[in-house]
This record gives sequence, structure tokens and C-alpha cells, in this order.
Amino acid sequence: MNTADLGLPVDVPSTALFTDQYELTMLQGALKAGTAERRSVFEVFTRRLPNGRRYGVVAGTGRVLDAVENFRFDPGVLSFLREREIVDEETLEWLAGYRFSGDVWGYPEGEVYFPGSPIMRVEGTFAECVLLETVILSILNHDSAIAAAASRMSAAAGDRPLIEMGARRTHELAAVAASRAAYVGGFATTSDLAAGFRYGIPTVGTSAHAFTLLHDSERDAFRAQVNTLGRGTTLLVDTYDVAEAVRTAVEVAGTELGAVRIDSGDLLLVAHRVRQQLDELGATDTKIVVTSDLDEYAIASLAAAPVDAYGVGTQLVTGSGHPTSSMVYKLVARAESPGANAPLVPVAKRSTGGKTSVGGRKWAARRLDAHGVAEAEVVGTGPVPGELADRQLLVELVKGGEVVAREPLDAARERHAAARAGLPMSATQLSRGEPVLPTEYLDGPSGS
Repeated sequence: MNTADLGLPVDVPSTALFTDQYELTMLQGALKAGTAERRSVFEVFTRRLPNGRRYGVVAGTGRVLDAVENFRFDPGVLSFLREREIVDEETLEWLAGYRFSGDVWGYPEGEVYFPGSPIMRVEGTFAECVLLETVILSILNHDSAIAAAASRMSAAAGDRPLIEMGARRTHELAAVAASRAAYVGGFATTSDLAAGFRYGIPTVGTSAHAFTLLHDSERDAFRAQVNTLGRGTTLLVDTYDVAEAVRTAVEVAGTELGAVRIDSGDLLLVAHRVRQQLDELGATDTKIVVTSDLDEYAIASLAAAPVDAYGVGTQLVTGSGHPTSSMVYKLVARAESPGANAPLVPVAKRSTGGKTSVGGRKWAARRLDAHGVAEAEVVGTGPVPGELADRQLLVELVKGGEVVAREPLDAARERHAAARAGLPMSATQLSRGEPVLPTEYLDGPSGS
């Protein structure tokens, strides 16, 4: 697997250093204590959704699978660890042969989740599982936050397409991941060519204000763009005077002009005026695209405006105020003793500060009401009730260290649209509220 598929520079040999130092020091301690090879179960979940959010969106699963596959301690990485004296030679020798050989189950990418949902379950020895904590959380926390914001924006936009254009507002590698997550959440296209190259996302883009300012007149700029990109292009009309620019745009491109873009001002008012002007000029099929620091609330406020598409940047790639999903990676069960057949016992953090966990290896299912609408997220550690057997959410992602669940990105995108459509209607309300589904826990033996 080429590391470029992860959104990494091509000279990065592995994902092994996308971790925190204490993962390695824990490994060293467990090796010395003789507990490193105990069979263990870790789960990824969040204790709460961001304030006011009704549901979360699982995104980044495909990137996690690539990261796990590329988690290798090559000579350069080992030399770095040795020079810094991060761990001892015994641990370095163990790391040199590291290959994840366990199993990973999880909610499929694009699925929705709620507080307590076991979004991902990683099983294997303590040693091989604990090393993956940071990279898994790094990917899922970021991508799921972006996808959740994208989903809210998509719901607000309705049938109108959304363009992801936030590359200049975040780290260059985060921009690629954000574009991918936005596509899962419902965006139609991206301006980021790296995202198009790595993930096959449709790309779009025409010109910025600098192109207009370069030329001696706005007419010259429009003529140059139309001569290059054709009459179906999108012309930016708010560099000087919008009304004059729209008139000039139609004169240059004709009524076949594809679209005009508005990037400033009172978008609701300007969009209505531009639509009226385009229609009066005979450009009835010319679309209107609006940009300018949009979020889901601004998009919703434009629902009645004659807008055909939205371009979103800053608010999307920052999670629209919630740039992380607050997911954690916790040990929930471990073997009583070394050995592949040793029985598992539930373990959980018991904190007086509110950071408690529910022990035991879990399953999850979504219960539906009589109308086929989701009514509860059910999480359990015992036998799955018969009525929920065909509603289970976790799927096998990695088996015996081998990835078994790669899929096209469009599959995740389609899955999310279906999952969101299966929630109560209040899920897409932008007013603040509690999670749209309650999480119910069914206790039982954790199993072995």
C-alpha cells in the first residue's frame, strides 16, 4: 500500500510513529511483566456527542484500515527510537517484527452513531492492540467530526449540491482527509486535487478574484475564462459591481453561461436580484453558486433563495465548531491469563470524575419502531435478542491481521444517506437538542 493513499508524503515509510510515546512505554512495561501477550479487547466510543448534535457520523474507517496495514517499525523508525532511548533493546526487538495479527470489527463507514456506540472493536494481544490507539483515534476523531458537519450541511442544503473548498483553511494533509470525510457526509465535489487523485472524488474549480484583478477589465477576464473553459464555466461576479458583472458575463458567454458565483454581501438579497437579472437577460438556465464562510445555519437560511449550489470551506474543515468527536479507545476486556483460550473478563474505568466506561466486549443493534424508523441504539454484552439479530451494526473489518472490508468511497456515502434517512425526522433539525436516539444497555456475560 502506497503511503500516498493515506494522505501522507510519499517519503513517510509507515504509520508507526503516528502514536504517543506512552503506547510504547506501556508495551515495554507489559513485556517485562509478562502480560503483553494477554488477549485483550479495546473499543472506540464516545461518552457524549458534541453539544447540541443529534447524531454522529462514522468516517475515516477506510483510512484506519490503511493505517493498520502500514503500521510497521522499519529500520529508520527503530533507529529514531533507539537514539532517543524511548524504549529498551528488548522492546525494539519486539517492535521490529510487529505485524497486527488480530481482528477489528466496527460500524461500517457512513453509519451514524450515538453515545456509547462501540464504533470500533480491536481484538488481539494487549501488545499489538495498544499500539494502535493513537492513530485510530486521530483518524476517527477528525474524519467523523468533519463528516458530521458535512451531514448537517447536506441536510440543510436538501437537493442542492455542496462543494468542499476548505483546503486553504487547514493543514494540507488534513485537507485531503477532510475532503474525503465531507464526501461521505454528502458533499458532491471538492476543489482539492489531492483528494480527487487519492480518493476519486469529483473535482471542480474555475477562478478567483485575482484572475479578474489581473486583467485590464472585468470583461477581459470573463472573455479569457470563457475562451479557455467554455461557455458552461462559472464566472465570479462580485469583484466590483455585481449587477454590471452579471450583465457583462451574459454578454461575453451568452445565455449558455453555466453559472455565476457570489462570494460576498447579503447572499439572500443578492441571489434574488441576480436570479431576476439573469432571467431578464434570457439566461434562465444559468445557475447561481454562493460561497463566503457558509455553515449549516447559513445554508438553511438560504433555503428560499434561488441558489443552485453552495461552496463551503472554513466551517466544514473545522467541524463547524466541533473539530473533534471526543472518541476514546478503552480496554473493555482482557484474558485472565496468557494463552489464546484463556477466558475474557470485563474491565472498565471507574472514575469519580465522570469518565466511566462499561466493561465487556459489546455488540450493537438499532431497534426500529412499527414504521421502520430507528427508535433506540441497543448495546449489549450478552446474547443478542432474537428480534435484533438482523439489526446488528458491527461488521468485520480485519480478520487475523488481514483487511477484509475495503469498499469504494461511494458505498460509504450511500450508506450514510440511507442511515440518516432511517432516523426520526428531528435528527436533521438544527436547533440544539439531545441525541435523537437513546442508548440502551443490555447486561450479560462478556463471552470468551
